[in-house]
Amino acid sequence: MIRWLVVSALVVSPTAATAGPRAGKPGPDPVALAATIDQLIEAKLRAAGVPPAPAADDATYFRRVHLALGGRVPSAAEVREFLADPDPGKRAAVVDRLLGSAAYANHMTTTWRGWLLPEAATNPDVAAVAPAFEVWLRSRVRADTPFDQLVTELLTAPLNGRPVARGVPADDPDVEAGVVGFYTAKEGRPENLAAATARVFLGVQLECAQCHDHPFAKWSRDQFWGLAAFFAGVERQGGGVREITGRRELLIPNSDRTVPATFLNDVEPEWQFKKSPRVTLAAWVTAADNPFFARAAVNRLWGFLFGVGIVDPVDDLHDRNPPSHPELLDALAAGFVTSGFDIKFVLRAVCLSRAFRRDSTVTEPGQRDLRLFARFPVQALTPEQLYDSLAVATGAPPDEAAAAGRRPFLEAFALSGRRTESPTTVLQALTMMNGDLVGRATTPGGGRTLTAVVELPGLTPAGRVEALYLAALGRPPRPEELRRALGHIEPAGVAGDKTKERYADVFWALLNGVEFRTNH
Repeated sequence: MIRWLVVSALVVSPTAATAGPRAGKPGPDPVALAATIDQLIEAKLRAAGVPPAPAADDATYFRRVHLALGGRVPSAAEVREFLADPDPGKRAAVVDRLLGSAAYANHMTTTWRGWLLPEAATNPDVAAVAPAFEVWLRSRVRADTPFDQLVTELLTAPLNGRPVARGVPADDPDVEAGVVGFYTAKEGRPENLAAATARVFLGVQLECAQCHDHPFAKWSRDQFWGLAAFFAGVERQGGGVREITGRRELLIPNSDRTVPATFLNDVEPEWQFKKSPRVTLAAWVTAADNPFFARAAVNRLWGFLFGVGIVDPVDDLHDRNPPSHPELLDALAAGFVTSGFDIKFVLRAVCLSRAFRRDSTVTEPGQRDLRLFARFPVQALTPEQLYDSLAVATGAPPDEAAAAGRRPFLEAFALSGRRTESPTTVLQALTMMNGDLVGRATTPGGGRTLTAVVELPGLTPAGRVEALYLAALGRPPRPEELRRALGHIEPAGVAGDKTKERYADVFWALLNGVEFRTNH
């Protein structure tokens, strides 16, 4: 039987305040912020006449929050334990557990590295310095470094011209040196550094004003080069990047005009004696009263969880691209500032909200508008989420999961456009259906999960099918799915190795279905 025919038969498709507390001091209540989130979203739903989708069941929420915060699906054993737990507070408990886990640190490191060093996906030179940058970034994520401090460290990194470590760092690397990879990725060019700073930390696509005034927003060419002038002294030196700290102005290319370093709000900078202009820039960027910083950060985190921002795209905040929920964006930003720029505080609050806990199935036509947040948006998994989830579901050992085939896999599944609108390409479908990773795992005797399921004594056929569903999809099969699976496994006259192959077919179909490849 051709395996791809099994997919549709087995799986039902899912359709500002002042700076706040630091470590050791009491902070704002994430539950209160979650209540504010729901109040504001549900008020807009009532005004639009759109009822919200019902709450997702425990299995759906458990898988969703693992993918969102841990970057992978939960194991079958974790699913069984969670579903059997009668504690009404178990959802909040799993959010806390995940936020304190190594999986969260790894997932957020990968995510922020992708936002800060997108060039690593296509530029081999940047890919070579990305591991050292990740060592620095992971150390800050693990330490729960407040976001304003992390950004300050990045924007004020010492630039002494030394080459950045390439490849995998040593066991005892110079962690601090890894941050210079950000400057290497931008080729030490002031215009590239200014564009990245504005896009990631201020939510502004300022590069559109590099050659002429922005066609839609208020940004002018002078403002772009005024921001770039904070990096005027930065330049490439051999394999490294250095800075001449006295430079605070830039000549606009193809003109005879020189612009001084200027903030985007046109306020005159107050320079610090013998300090890099980047120090002054970092203080302005991360200030509690900066009109961009906190709003851009929480909007990006919202988009990270929902696949669509309150302002969307998340890095294009301007007057002609208004937020879907202005009061919600303001509330999240204020809470973020009050928390001391604590990323975990925002993530915890959103994951505890009813908005995050809703089902993804469309039950009313108005719920199709994703920016109403009447339901949870179905999102394609990132390449890293998909690869790591395959490793968990199939029981691949860590050394196999980190094999040389990882990078080609990540390249094949690189997302283009919104995660809520990411169709599967032919290359991706072939990689899943015929690739070595899934092929080995769905061959009798080849994968740990499949081998354990088909060889464990005492399990009924229904129990084996349930085990495969829990491993792949994080939930038991629905009655109709179980009936179809058993009908495929137990036809008249089939036994022995043929039965094992039929279980392998079921597992292969689950891994290739849309439900596995999405967070929903």
